[in-house]
Amino acid sequence: MVRPVVPAAEALIGQRTPVLDHGFVVLVDYMGNDSAIVQAARVSYGLGTKSTRDDRGLIRYLMRHRHTTPFEMVEFKFLVKLPIFVARQAIRHRTFSVNELSARYSVVPDEFHVPEAEDIRAQSRTNRQGRGDALPSEVVGAFRDNVRRTSEQAYQIYEQALERGVTRELARILLPVNFYTQWYWKANLHNLLHFLSLRLDAHAQEEIRRYAQALVPAVKAVTPIAYEAFEDFVLNSEHLTRREKVALRAMLEGASAEEACTRAKLPWRREDGTLMRSGEGVEFLEKLRRIRDASADV
Repeated sequence: MVRPVVPAAEALIGQRTPVLDHGFVVLVDYMGNDSAIVQAARVSYGLGTKSTRDDRGLIRYLMRHRHTTPFEMVEFKFLVKLPIFVARQAIRHRTFSVNELSARYSVVPDEFHVPEAEDIRAQSRTNRQGRGDALPSEVVGAFRDNVRRTSEQAYQIYEQALERGVTRELARILLPVNFYTQWYWKANLHNLLHFLSLRLDAHAQEEIRRYAQALVPAVKAVTPIAYEAFEDFVLNSEHLTRREKVALRAMLEGASAEEACTRAKLPWRREDGTLMRSGEGVEFLEKLRRIRDASADV
């Protein structure tokens, strides 16, 4: 048995994709390709599937019907350099294997993240954990200056603590979460695609979304057919709830979107008649907008 080699992926190994001001993503290694997914699936389904469905069709069937185990046969290993506050979000995906730079053993490099001006925005009025409107330039400038100044001061105090004999495992608590760390990150394709489905979403924090975007070329190179299916059936699809199906049926019968929401008990207006900024009805109307705006290119 010969190990699958993907020329497009081989060309990416060791190549740094810059992210943010000091970060990067590097494909270190991979195991398997689209054929590995097909091979694993046919162990379960038997040889008969080959005569009725080609490899691309089988992969798309597996993705469409959420048969996930064949996608677990493909593995990716990355080296990632990222700010600690981004790392804390990424580590929530507990299906990844992670080995992180230890600040108990190593001195933390003097590298920290300062957000670009366009990334500094006001708190969103509809998303309690997201960004909204632009801020005055003087507010943005002051924030960036404060981040830079406090980070520089923190590192100076950190170095002083080390020079005075304070152990590295304690001195590190002086550093803020915008300092960079590094880790090796390994995941199978199924879990990596789940990560991308969440972190490529427009509601994800901008910084982690950029790291997710940096992972995509490697996934496309190793498993182009699987990634195409992921885009079609997961990333660019719309899930409908039971009430949303009721509303959609009402629209097919001639009701307006707002009338359909009312019939399906999907709230979109408050009792005083003002429009809601969030909630099930608002989310359904947003889904309809995305469907209307979807590209006709397939």
